[in-house]
Amino acid sequence: MVVKSQDVAERAGVSRSTVSQILNGRADHFTAETRARVHRAIAELGYEPSAAGRALAKGSSDIVIALIPDTTFGGNLQDIYSALTDELSRRGLTLVLRLATHTVTSLESVIIRLKPRVVLSLTPFSDEDRRLLESRGVEAIDPGSSSSRDANAEIGTLQAGHLIDRGYRCLAYAHLHDARSDPFGGARERAFLAECRAHGVDGPRILALGVNVEDAVAALDQLGEPGFAVGCYNDDVATALLHAASLRNWRAPHDLALIGMDHTPLSRLTTPPLTTMEYDTSTVTEETIQAILRHLDAGKAGEDRTEVRFRVIEGGTT
Repeated sequence: MVVKSQDVAERAGVSRSTVSQILNGRADHFTAETRARVHRAIAELGYEPSAAGRALAKGSSDIVIALIPDTTFGGNLQDIYSALTDELSRRGLTLVLRLATHTVTSLESVIIRLKPRVVLSLTPFSDEDRRLLESRGVEAIDPGSSSSRDANAEIGTLQAGHLIDRGYRCLAYAHLHDARSDPFGGARERAFLAECRAHGVDGPRILALGVNVEDAVAALDQLGEPGFAVGCYNDDVATALLHAASLRNWRAPHDLALIGMDHTPLSRLTTPPLTTMEYDTSTVTEETIQAILRHLDAGKAGEDRTEVRFRVIEGGTT
C-alpha cells in the first residue's frame, strides 16, 4: 500500500496542511511536540514525500544535476559519481547524471522539468549557461567555483617535471584522439609546455592518437627515432605507445619513456608497468560535496577546503 501524507496526518493527529508545511521548510511555525509527532508518524509508516510535490512547494527539487562532457573518461569518474550519489543521498539530495550538450536550449528544458537546486559541471560554464542558471535561481558549480586550482594544468606540470627530473630533454605530449571532444587535454599540454620552458627544455612534439595499433605506430613514426620521453593524456594512450614501441623493438624506458595518467588496473599489467599518476577519488567526492554545501548553505561547510592532490606512481617506463 502506498502511504500518503493524509495517512501521516491521521497517525500524528494533525492536518494534512501541517504535514506539508513541516516537510517543506516551514517546520518552525509549529511546536517541537507537533514536529516530533509528524516525524514519528513518517518513520512508523515509511512515508516518502513526493519529489514533484516538494519541487512545486519549494520552487526547486532536491536534485543535483551533474553535466558530463561528451568526452572519453575512465573508471575513476564512475567511482567518484558512485560515491557522490551515496553522499548526496545521505544529505537528502538526488544526483542525476546528464551528458552536456552545446545548446543552452537543451539545458533550459532540463531545468524547467527537474527544477534542480544545483547544476554541477566538469568543464567551465559558458556565459550564456551562467545567465540561464542565474535567471532560474539554480546554483552553478564548475571547476572555477569549486577549486582555486586548475587540475588539468597540474597534471601537465607534474608529468613534464617528472620527465625532466629524470634527465630527459627530448619530450613529447600525446593527446587521445577520437570522435568526441577533449576539454581537458589542452590545459595539460599548455602546462607541459610551460614546464619545459621553465627548465630550458625545447618545446614538446605534439602527438594525437587513438587507442589502436595503427595510430600508435604512426605516432612513433612522427617522433622518427628513439630517445623521446612522452607525457600521455591517460594510461590508454601510454599503453598503446608502449605496444607500438615493442613492435618497433624499442625498449622502455631506454628508447622510449612514458608517463600516463589515472593509474588504471591496465597500467599495472604492462611490461614494464607504466609510470603514471593517480589521485584519491574519495578526496574529489569530498571536494565536490563541500562545493555544493558552500553554495546551498555556507553554514554547513567549514572554512578548510579539501584539495585534490596528484602523485606520480613510479613504474618501469621512466
